[in-house]
Amino acid sequence: MKANPISPTIPLDAEGVHHGHLRLPYSRDDSAWGSVMIPICIVRNGSGPTALLTGGNHGDEYEGPLALFDLARSLDARALSGTVIVVPAMNYPAFRVGTRTSPIDKNNMNRSFPGKSDGTVTQKIADYFHRELLPRADIVLDFHSGGKTLDFLPFCAGHLLPDKAQEAKVFAAVRAFGAPWSMQMTEIDAVGMYDTAAEEMGKVFVTTELGGGGTSRAETVRIARRGVDNLLKHAGILRGAPEILPTRWLEMPDGCFCFAEEDGMIETTVDLGEKVEAGSVVARIWPIGRTGSEPHEIKANISGILVARHFPGLVQSGDCASVVATMAD
Repeated sequence: MKANPISPTIPLDAEGVHHGHLRLPYSRDDSAWGSVMIPICIVRNGSGPTALLTGGNHGDEYEGPLALFDLARSLDARALSGTVIVVPAMNYPAFRVGTRTSPIDKNNMNRSFPGKSDGTVTQKIADYFHRELLPRADIVLDFHSGGKTLDFLPFCAGHLLPDKAQEAKVFAAVRAFGAPWSMQMTEIDAVGMYDTAAEEMGKVFVTTELGGGGTSRAETVRIARRGVDNLLKHAGILRGAPEILPTRWLEMPDGCFCFAEEDGMIETTVDLGEKVEAGSVVARIWPIGRTGSEPHEIKANISGILVARHFPGLVQSGDCASVVATMAD
């Protein structure tokens, strides 16, 4: 197997606090011998567990990068028993321009795993994480929010897994994170996801959806900062006990997703966190080509709570219009 061209500018296993980059050679028009420089911080004290903390898997989601750049600045190795690997902006090219996918190859980082050492820039980054960083980790936290196209009720999430012992550890970590809502999450398509790669290695993998709209809010950044602190304490890496906070558990059963079948202007008829009845209208799509046309109605498939909605005012056929979750047992 061909070696990955990414090289860290800091040691991966040394004691103490180390700030540097993952350097990926990338020759381009404005820099013939240039590189993509992905910021990384590694803090190590002793031989305890290892946490891998990532944000910016999608470049237009900001709670993770805000929480993790702050964490990297403030972590003291003397407060740890183990190792924390912090990559605040995993898909750094996308993060630099505020887009979901990379401006270099248009690849979606979270559909590029296990990656390729001789592939595109995004595939090389995915391959490095798959081969070098994920195997080191005991627990993985990957921050997400809705980016520019979705808005979420702020939740921390784990996936239902075939290995129920692994699943129990995941949901214990989700609970410790302490978001206002906790989700037993279902993906539309889990192929190529960072989540799937970590779970197939047997890792405890935790993710979030903390808002959206291509920005962040004071509330969601507070949730992210408190949550990562709680998770490190739960894992036994950061000294102290997690701050126990109330959370309400949700699940995403069959029928939770609603998709647009027309182009137009979307009108959300239910706000995040409000109750929804099966068959009720959760959104309308208004034709914008001429006046006098009736809107297309999108109706909920199930009863529950609105946990996600399409964010921009215009929508295209095939876009996710809303997600309805139910209270978990």
